[in-house]
Amino acid sequence: MIIVLSPAKTLDFETASPTDKTTRPALLKDASVLAEVCKQKSPEDLRQLMGISQKLAELNHQRFSDWEAPHPKLGSKAALFAFQGDVYRGLKAAEWTTKQIEYSQDHLRVLSGLYGLLRPLDRMLPYRLEMGTSLASDRGKDLYAFWGDKIAKQLRKQMDATKSKHLLNLASQEYFKSIDQSVLDCPIVSPAFKEWKNGKFKIIAIFAKLARGSMASWVVKNKVKTVNKLIQFDEDGYRYDAESSTPTVPVFVRGD
Repeated sequence: MIIVLSPAKTLDFETASPTDKTTRPALLKDASVLAEVCKQKSPEDLRQLMGISQKLAELNHQRFSDWEAPHPKLGSKAALFAFQGDVYRGLKAAEWTTKQIEYSQDHLRVLSGLYGLLRPLDRMLPYRLEMGTSLASDRGKDLYAFWGDKIAKQLRKQMDATKSKHLLNLASQEYFKSIDQSVLDCPIVSPAFKEWKNGKFKIIAIFAKLARGSMASWVVKNKVKTVNKLIQFDEDGYRYDAESSTPTVPVFVRGD
């Protein structure tokens, strides 16, 4: 089973990683093309394009101006430990053992607007470029057009290498749309996490993000390979709700 996660806007390049091992992103040449496109933008261009503050626009303009490939060790960091935010708070990767980190290198992937697809130990530089950004390039009007089927082909390659039969989608819709499912050609499982509130179960974004990270961590730690095993997930008070689940959307509820 291969897991896909969304990245996070919040980054941590100050805290040391628990491992010195790093790898090179598979789609770094493509990322460099995007970085060059962004490098030509002014801070004001980036502010309007990304809908961010002037301060963030200037920061990211500087980041793209300083872009180097391959990445130097100084200033770069393994993706697994660079991303922060709710999903990664649930993931708690800093607490993993060396063997769990190694297992995740083969079974966990982070979708990225800039890098396309990142393995946990792939070195990345700090950046801001969400997948839904309408950044035009020679390949089309936005990042979905830019990446085309490249992300799916990388995932398919890794699924074949690990003999994985399912893709576990724990990414947001914005990022999952970057995967050409026709190329992937495999069963996709997209869990839903719901909380009991005001007399019914409903999805609450912040808790759903934490749960996605928690499930990804649980899958890595237990080396889960099948959907039958997946429905045994019971971390953080969640339980499988067979009645509201489907084969492709298993539902996990908490409360009541």
